[in-house]
Parts: sequence; structure tokens; C-alpha cells
Amino acid sequence: MDAATLGAVGTIVVGLAAAGAALIGHRGANAASQSGAVLGGYSTLVDNLQEERAQLRDRVAENERLLAAAYAELASERADKAALQARIAELTNENQQLRERITALGGQPT
Repeated sequence: MDAATLGAVGTIVVGLAAAGAALIGHRGANAASQSGAVLGGYSTLVDNLQEERAQLRDRVAENERLLAAAYAELASERADKAALQARIAELTNENQQLRERITALGGQPT
């Protein structure tokens, strides 16, 4: 082998070694890039979940406030209903007494 052939073979070997090193280096860069993307995606996902959880807590608190207000309104309406039922009972009793008095006075109740 002459010097020119040895130089050409050496150049080819060096070129192949450089290409192999570049390929390995590129794979390492891709792995690091993917790892960063995964960690970034995980961080974003955690942030989104925490934000959603905070929003749901706020909705639960608002629903509990509305529920307490509804229970208070229901209690008020039940008290009003009880008062109305008592008033109905009073008026019914009074009507019965007036009918009995009309009959006692010799009249005909309607």
C-alpha cells in the first residue's frame, strides 16, 4: 500500500469514527431533550392539576354556601307553613264556634 491509499483509508476511518461519535452524541442530546420535555410536561400537568383542584375547592365552598342558604330558606318556609297551619286551625275553630252560636240562637248556619 502506498501513502495515498493509506491516507485515503485513514481518512475514511477517521470519517467513520467522527460519524459514529456524532451519532452517539446526537442520541445523548435527544435523550436529554426528551427527558427535559418529559419533566416539563410533568411539571405542567402537576400545575394544571393543582389549579383544577383549587377551582374545585372554590366550587365546593360556593355550593356549601348555597346549600346553607337553601336550608335556611327551607327552615323559614317551614316556620311560615307552621304559622299558617296554626292560623287555619284557629279560623276553623272560630267558624265552628260561630256556627254553633248561630244554631243556639235559632238560626241556620250556611
